[in-house]
Amino acid sequence: MASRIRKAATLLFSISGESRLCNSGGISHGSDRIARTGALLSRGISSAASSSAVVADDESGGIYGLGGVLKEYDDYRRSLYGEYTHKALLVDAVGTLVVPAQPTAQIYKSIGEKYGVEYSEAEILFRYRRAYQKPWGGSHLRYVNDARPFWQYIVTASTGCSDSEYFEELYSYFTTEQAWKLCDPEAEKVFKAIKKAGVKVAIVSNFDTRLRPLLRALRCEDWFDAVAVSAEVEAEKPNPTIFLKACELLGVNPEEAVHVGDDRRNDVWGARDAGCDAWLWGSEVTSFKEVAQRIGVKV
Repeated sequence: MASRIRKAATLLFSISGESRLCNSGGISHGSDRIARTGALLSRGISSAASSSAVVADDESGGIYGLGGVLKEYDDYRRSLYGEYTHKALLVDAVGTLVVPAQPTAQIYKSIGEKYGVEYSEAEILFRYRRAYQKPWGGSHLRYVNDARPFWQYIVTASTGCSDSEYFEELYSYFTTEQAWKLCDPEAEKVFKAIKKAGVKVAIVSNFDTRLRPLLRALRCEDWFDAVAVSAEVEAEKPNPTIFLKACELLGVNPEEAVHVGDDRRNDVWGARDAGCDAWLWGSEVTSFKEVAQRIGVKV
């Protein structure tokens, strides 16, 4: 119960923070009560952990559960933008829209065996993570154009194999539909409903120039009105520039958009620094149908 309370508090704080962003233009309807409720909930976490319900008493005497605060926030957004809480939806690619069909280390191992790769999958994974987290060549960008130099470094560091044919086979494999699968099997239906409702949709991804061919291979390119990929924008999340570029491509202001992604630092914090709303995939939302419902689109 305590963990659920903390999660609820975290979500509530993110909502109150976003209400301040949206009020930067001078509109303040509803934000004070949301902020007060968030502060009261914070003070009451310890005692609420043993209770069967999460409630907070605001200064006006009203009692609000988390669901009530979320509804009030949604109503506040609709008072600004009409029927839907947001005019645009921005979506992360890897980890949110798609994931590898098989574990990356498993693929590195299985393809690499004929090239002499001897490391176990566990060792490959450890070395992959270590290499990926290191600064890349003194540059602020990992994905430049097709990002071959970066990925050559990652493959060699992960497997100990620098064979160019091995690298090219791996590199090509991850451009095919066999290498990936959709996180949400209902994604196509939901994105079509969102677009039909008039809400604009864009991909915002730290990726190289293989992303567009990959979207075509997965037959989902037409789900999106725009694609902002770091290799083209020359900015990687959490840099606000890539989110601002996506909003520019869609013709909306940042405060009119919500971004959904699985990385708190890159997706949530980066989007909010750009002035967008943001929901953490796998925590605040767990399906694209839920995303649509929160925006106000019926699927």
